[in-house]
Amino acid sequence: MGDAGSSYPLVEPSNFDLIVVGTGIPESIIASAASAAGKKVIQLDPNQFYGHHYASLAIDGLVSFLRSQSRVLSHPINVSDDYSAVPLVNRPLYSELEINSYSSDPPIEDSGKFNLDLVGPRAFLCSDKMIDLILNTGVHNYMEFKSVEASFMSDVTGKLVYVPDSRSAIFKDRTLSLTEKNQLMKFFKLVQGHFSENAEDKISEEDLDSTFLEFLSKVGLSEKLKSFILYAIVQANYDQAATGICRDLIYTKTGIDRLARYHSSIGRFPNANSAMLYPMYGHVELPQAFCRRAAVKGGICGLGMATAAVLMDKDNGLYRGVQLASGQQIFSPQLILPPSLSITSHLSDAAHSREREKAKVARGICIARASIRPDTDNCVVFFPPRSLHPEQITCVRVLQLSSSMAVCPSGMFVSYLSTICDEDEEGKRLLNAAINALFFDDFSNCIGFATMPDEHLQYGELLDVTEKLFRKLYPDDEFVLSTTSDDDPTSGGDASSELDQINE
Repeated sequence: MGDAGSSYPLVEPSNFDLIVVGTGIPESIIASAASAAGKKVIQLDPNQFYGHHYASLAIDGLVSFLRSQSRVLSHPINVSDDYSAVPLVNRPLYSELEINSYSSDPPIEDSGKFNLDLVGPRAFLCSDKMIDLILNTGVHNYMEFKSVEASFMSDVTGKLVYVPDSRSAIFKDRTLSLTEKNQLMKFFKLVQGHFSENAEDKISEEDLDSTFLEFLSKVGLSEKLKSFILYAIVQANYDQAATGICRDLIYTKTGIDRLARYHSSIGRFPNANSAMLYPMYGHVELPQAFCRRAAVKGGICGLGMATAAVLMDKDNGLYRGVQLASGQQIFSPQLILPPSLSITSHLSDAAHSREREKAKVARGICIARASIRPDTDNCVVFFPPRSLHPEQITCVRVLQLSSSMAVCPSGMFVSYLSTICDEDEEGKRLLNAAINALFFDDFSNCIGFATMPDEHLQYGELLDVTEKLFRKLYPDDEFVLSTTSDDDPTSGGDASSELDQINE
């Protein structure tokens, strides 16, 4: 169909049970479900591609779409004797867009061969609700999936360590001590017993009501193992130890439910060798598959068709339909709008205030010519709280994909990053820190900075800092060796006698 604002084909019929604006994942699922239930559905999208805010686009298309979201679009409104036309207004979803180049290489060739997700990083657990829906509705027949090979976590030193997520992985892991392996195996057995029919193996109600961090400490797991479970497997967003500022404190019942779902994802499908899957060609395949199912069930989908206004009955103020940018009016008793549109006259100051109070999601896309790990093409990386800097309270997640997922040319890698933040600068700081840790040489292990003179009267604190800096450079060496007369020919005795001579 034509571009928004150009000459549209006439929509016939003009009466529907449901009008859905947008082809994002939620909109497409609702359109598919309503069509399957026998409803007359029309789905309209102002863009010439599927997915809307869940699209997968080439580089130029992605930048153009993001920049267009800050523009205020207006369409002419037709006057009607029967209906009041309330304009639909763009609601900006992206507060800031920044594009950087860290390479002196020529611009990327074949930029049109990228399929970059607007929603990245995102993957499917093999046992999550979305996979069940995909199977139950049959839309898996329109999609292809591939395993995300492995998960890694940044430890306190900045090193990426493999996350063992099954008994066989624990057994093969070379980074865990024997004690840690036994702790983790015992814990997984405890969780497995909780979901058995034996009442004696159930975790107590008292423990289920405690925080998950408290429970993990109670069963004796090391800090490293607790971090694995909380941030890589259970996937907590906030620092679980900072109870005063944590916005998603996870309790044991929720934690073990997530852990069980993760474990049931491993081995669910014979040809999937990990817990996570990614859709070939990008996440746009999901809304496109549901749009296709809606069409099979009798639904109509129109791309490049913008919606200009909502029609309200002049007599009672009730919703009646929408006016398209072409001027045509279509009608339905129900309407679904995308998150990027708002009816300003129906949004109170309190509603706008609630929107401003919501935490933001900072997202990044990094295109590189080398993999994060030389032995892994497709993987997830977690930077838990305080792993990038001491004030970090949220987890940073990274999903790296290769050309094997059909999202980039051969020899290239696409990494998606995200974290929760309150302010733009805070989010950018975390994402930049993660990019530096992943893709640039870490000079911190070979370059140190001496401290400035401090405020103290004595040198004790300065000496402590100096010793810490030395031990970072040479952890196996003694900080200060005792001086002997053989080492120092000017020394004629012990240090105390020399000080005595000075004091005289």
